[in-house]
Amino acid sequence: MRIDYLTLFPEMFEGVLNHSILKRAQDKGMLNANTVNFRDYAENKHNQVDDYPFGGGQGMVLKPEPIFNALESLQQTAETRVVLMCPQGEPFTQEKAQELSEAEHIVFICGHYEGYDERIREHLVTDEISIGDYVLTGGELPAMTMTDAIVRLIPGVLGNQQSHEDDSFQDGLLEFPQYTRPREYRGMNVPEVLLSGNHARIEAWRREQKLLRTYRNRPDLLEKAELSEQDRDILKRYRKGIEK
Repeated sequence: MRIDYLTLFPEMFEGVLNHSILKRAQDKGMLNANTVNFRDYAENKHNQVDDYPFGGGQGMVLKPEPIFNALESLQQTAETRVVLMCPQGEPFTQEKAQELSEAEHIVFICGHYEGYDERIREHLVTDEISIGDYVLTGGELPAMTMTDAIVRLIPGVLGNQQSHEDDSFQDGLLEFPQYTRPREYRGMNVPEVLLSGNHARIEAWRREQKLLRTYRNRPDLLEKAELSEQDRDILKRYRKGIEK
């Protein structure tokens, strides 16, 4: 996968891209990540990339020319995904991360200031994405967050391909509780079922814990999750226990 970031602050990406999983993905040749400072593509002597909005209003708006020019400088294909980071976009989800992990080329447009000239949105972009219902000072941090979520799903990037299959949201539910050594710590014990060696019982326990944790913390996810009759019975018994 190749990822290009159109940004005014390319140095912000250095720490994230040069450590941990993302660095290993690049070392393995599975990720080619590049930053492009779109200020270099401004069409005025002062390299100005923003201006006052027509019609008045607060703040400054990013001009179209630098971003159009920067994007056109990149080698693209008909399948290139051009992602605009913006609060008005669709919410970023695990499902979207999985979809984008199958792309060969992604371009993130990371804005700053009050917003974008609308022609950028209308004529350059394939995806508008938000990482949450709040506003940040720029699109760099959301782009880094999305990159981490996307790249770890590329086959071969994680040491164990099964590593992400039990992640929260991967099957529409939250992840089950995890324990490690010591078995007892300050009077707190690991559940006996996990020490039983009975894999069927362990899997049943983990499924039940996923359902209950999702019900307690994110009940909205259950509306879309694929639940068996056994799953529904577990939730029904849990609800009855709460009501008593």
